[in-house]
Amino acid sequence: MATAPVDDDMLRAWWAHSQGLDGSLQGASAGTVLERTGWSRSVGGSGPYLTLFARAGITRAEADAAVAALEIHELPSARGCTYVVPAADFGLALRVGQTSGDAPEIVTAKKFCGVTDAELARLNDAVLSALATGPLDPAALKAAVGDAVRALGPEGKKRGLTTTLPLALGTLQAQGAIRRVPVNGRLDQQRYRYARWDDMAAPDLQLTLEEAQQALARRYFRWIGPATLAQFQWFSGLSAKAARAAIEPLGLVPLASEDARLLFPEDREALLAFRPLDTPHFVLTSGLDNITHLRRDVLGLLAAGDRERQVFGENGMQLVGGLSELPSHPILDRGRLVGLWEYDPDTESIAWMTFEPQPEALRAAVARTAAYVREELGDVRAFSLDSPESRRPRIAALRAVGAAVAP
Repeated sequence: MATAPVDDDMLRAWWAHSQGLDGSLQGASAGTVLERTGWSRSVGGSGPYLTLFARAGITRAEADAAVAALEIHELPSARGCTYVVPAADFGLALRVGQTSGDAPEIVTAKKFCGVTDAELARLNDAVLSALATGPLDPAALKAAVGDAVRALGPEGKKRGLTTTLPLALGTLQAQGAIRRVPVNGRLDQQRYRYARWDDMAAPDLQLTLEEAQQALARRYFRWIGPATLAQFQWFSGLSAKAARAAIEPLGLVPLASEDARLLFPEDREALLAFRPLDTPHFVLTSGLDNITHLRRDVLGLLAAGDRERQVFGENGMQLVGGLSELPSHPILDRGRLVGLWEYDPDTESIAWMTFEPQPEALRAAVARTAAYVREELGDVRAFSLDSPESRRPRIAALRAVGAAVAP
């Protein structure tokens, strides 16, 4: 292994294949997609829908039905962030989101607002009792628990805590005792009711933190290997020491001599034998798609000639090769980042650009995604606070560059 066994084009295509962005998951269920390619980051935006559509052609109605049937679900997980997770991983996702002590907001409430363990235990019991008759939204739940919940006054408000109710809801969700139910069944909004989860008895909830972290590492390197220890550490939220301990039993090997990127030996053999698609395969997906989110390595998705390209971001024009996260959603061809896009609800169309001319087939991929958004989602928000108004500068910048497609 004195030299790199694969070139950059093949490695990008391998990541796209591992992520099911080569058509290999077409027709798969939502749960299968998330088991194979990883948990989908949810921030009240459209990312989970685009993840499922780009890989398997899953419609919004099919995705929502999978949520309703608890085949997939949004849960607090790695780094305390929410992800849409397959049923097989519900327990693990919750376990890796738990900490060895109090959650940070509870630490704050105890320190500055006089909240006690006894007070929280009483409130937790009151919430579970109130939800015994069925799901409730926060306002109805607050009324139902009565004086078990209290306002945290100016000290709490100063720190983003108005009452003790969110403390109980966070604790009970992390334990798998209750779950959030989208009010209208959709993943791209943040209005919820809360329901008891009495049948949530996943064995992974009983894992030690060390066992859970190792299980997460095993999944991570299956989803996106080869990847570095530092990249896994970011995704997992672990310390460097804990991340090393999590991967140590896995038997990972370097991609090549002196290469920090790691993968399973059998995946390395599969990669060496892998042959990318001969023809372009264009995919429009989310800026939080796992092909970018898991490794946070935009540079690795770029051809050498595109690394000096300038793109419009929060701070004006920026060097795309220097970014860890994309300013707009990606257009990919066999894992290579070839352009960016945004949805323009004013014209019900996609604003997009590519770094260099692409085959006419790209227009079909753009049209297919635009139809999906227009007819099923209505809009594409990157996160809960994204809006058409805040998106307009990016849309204008994309349109100014134009769609560089060969005639």
